[in-house]
Amino acid sequence: MAERTALVEQRRPPRQAPAAVGPVGLPLGLLRTARPRQWVKNVLVVAAPAAAGELFSRTAAVQLALVFALFTAAASAVYLINDARDAEADRAHPTKCRRPVAAGHVPVPVAYAVGGVLAVLAPLAAVFLCNPMTSALLTAYLGMQLAYCVSLKHVLVVDLVVVTTGFLMRAMIGGLALEIPLSRWFLITTGFGALFMVAAKRYSESVGVEDARTGATRALLTEYTAGYLRFVWQLAAGVAVLAYCLWAMESGGVADAGLLPWRQLSMVAFILAVLRYAVFADRGTAGEPEDVVLRDRPLALIGLVWLALYALAVADL
Repeated sequence: MAERTALVEQRRPPRQAPAAVGPVGLPLGLLRTARPRQWVKNVLVVAAPAAAGELFSRTAAVQLALVFALFTAAASAVYLINDARDAEADRAHPTKCRRPVAAGHVPVPVAYAVGGVLAVLAPLAAVFLCNPMTSALLTAYLGMQLAYCVSLKHVLVVDLVVVTTGFLMRAMIGGLALEIPLSRWFLITTGFGALFMVAAKRYSESVGVEDARTGATRALLTEYTAGYLRFVWQLAAGVAVLAYCLWAMESGGVADAGLLPWRQLSMVAFILAVLRYAVFADRGTAGEPEDVVLRDRPLALIGLVWLALYALAVADL
């Protein structure tokens, strides 16, 4: 019995004591908790102005830089509060235990305080630096994401909707800041495109859980079936492609008077990008959307081709 106990203790990973918080370690820990890798998602704030051809003026560039910073601050507030709230649970997780709050590099009260300050300052600054609609959207984003951290992430389907809406809000806020009317096709394409990537990520996580038979990192994954999540990402991909095609073919577009119908030609690149992304979704290897796009060269190349075609359409060449 003693030998068996000793063997179990050897297999059990050693519990590390929280690291001491120093003058350099605390700011670095706060920065890591703010998830700098996730900030690339906030580039979506340029989506609506780019689609409307309002991206290249100095006023637009300054305003979008401010919006990017404000949305990054709001998202960082959510990450800080979420990690503070989940610190105890994260310490028992094999990988989340390395997060700065769980590891003791950032005290829980400090994470709550910094997150709360950012959550208040971001919408407040938006009123003075942008406009009330931008502030209202940031406030709605914060409220929705904090509700997600507390309870909505445990509700079937609603969790998919909340994460998808977060992407959609990123795409909308640049247009609201510049007071650009948002096309219905833009909203439908962006919304269902985001749902496609979110459901593909959940499907990949679900397949990984079934293969490993070790349990889910997200408790809700045990309530979804892989077949249902496959249905969701396939449905979302179909709606996104259809909406984009209708958007591209819509009469009165800026590409109609150009040398070639660039906007219509961009449909080919868009569909190819969806099909390429679906390869990873079908394999169960579609993780974070930014990782999938940046790590797969063919997909990145297709994205650049689409971007060039759409830029030509906006420029009316």
